[in-house]
Amino acid sequence: MTKPSRHPTESAPSTETPQEDAAHRKASLPSHPQNRWGRALFLAITTGCFVYLYSRLNGAAMREGLSLFSYMAQVFADVQWLAWLALMMTYSCFYLAIDTLVVTRALNWFVTTTRYRDILPIRASAYIISIFNEQIGKGAMAYYLNRRDQVPGWEVGSVMLFIMFCEVFYLLTWATVGFAFSQDNLPSAFSLIPYIALGAGAVFTLCYLFFRGTLLPRAQMRDKRLFHAFRLATLKHYALFLLLRSPALLAAVAVYTIALRLFGVEVTFLSLLGYLPVIFFAATAPTPMRAAAITFWVILFPDNEGQMAAFGFVQHNFFIFFNALIGLVFWQRAQRELFG
Repeated sequence: MTKPSRHPTESAPSTETPQEDAAHRKASLPSHPQNRWGRALFLAITTGCFVYLYSRLNGAAMREGLSLFSYMAQVFADVQWLAWLALMMTYSCFYLAIDTLVVTRALNWFVTTTRYRDILPIRASAYIISIFNEQIGKGAMAYYLNRRDQVPGWEVGSVMLFIMFCEVFYLLTWATVGFAFSQDNLPSAFSLIPYIALGAGAVFTLCYLFFRGTLLPRAQMRDKRLFHAFRLATLKHYALFLLLRSPALLAAVAVYTIALRLFGVEVTFLSLLGYLPVIFFAATAPTPMRAAAITFWVILFPDNEGQMAAFGFVQHNFFIFFNALIGLVFWQRAQRELFG
């Protein structure tokens, strides 16, 4: 396999000594106090989400003169499940196709020439691990490529980091577009989106200039192997990422609009374009059963507490687990390629 030529502005390969490399890896390990604080934070978020959901759902059930169990059973009974299932299975397959395309192109840009069909089983199998955490799934992909193709692990890890970095700005871009078209129908808190977008734009500009060597040209941090993809990335690569990734989000808006109607909630495509990127941000929080995302649905649609809680629960969790099921289809091939 051949590697793309390095950009003229990129520094020479890292000259870190083994001792420096070991120190770098040791420094990257999270400390135990940080782990404890992180677990405490997410426990607090999870507890807050479940307390809020219980209070809202129990209040809605009491207004209907029902127990919470009977109220939610009625909500689930009214859903058009077969149509919803067909819709979500189709969307999951489409998402895998787009996701694999993005990963394939990014690897070809920055690391090595590879084929879509060779990345597909890797990406699909990584969804199994993504049940627990999406970022761990990306790390598993880096390990897989390192073992199968002898691609340097740091460079593949750099591509995964590049993808995660771009996804933040891609979601924020579409959240801003959605706000521009439907700001009159969005909660007042969403008026912060343009200001957040401006701040993010400034951060992106600084990062881009830094990694291209324009800003702080003598900074040694830029030469770390983990930033390999960022040193090579041009504005064209960022624009192509947005172009390649966007069909997945636009399809999600269409799918979620239809799915909400199957749950008995009327919503327009444009208004959901403003909501969905924000909810996807919440879905990345590692809370049990995607509690943060479910809570956002209930907050954003306060007149349909039961429907939105049910919708958020099955929508996000079905997507995660069905993607993992797709991964199982490719699991044996992935194992053969990895272990022989």
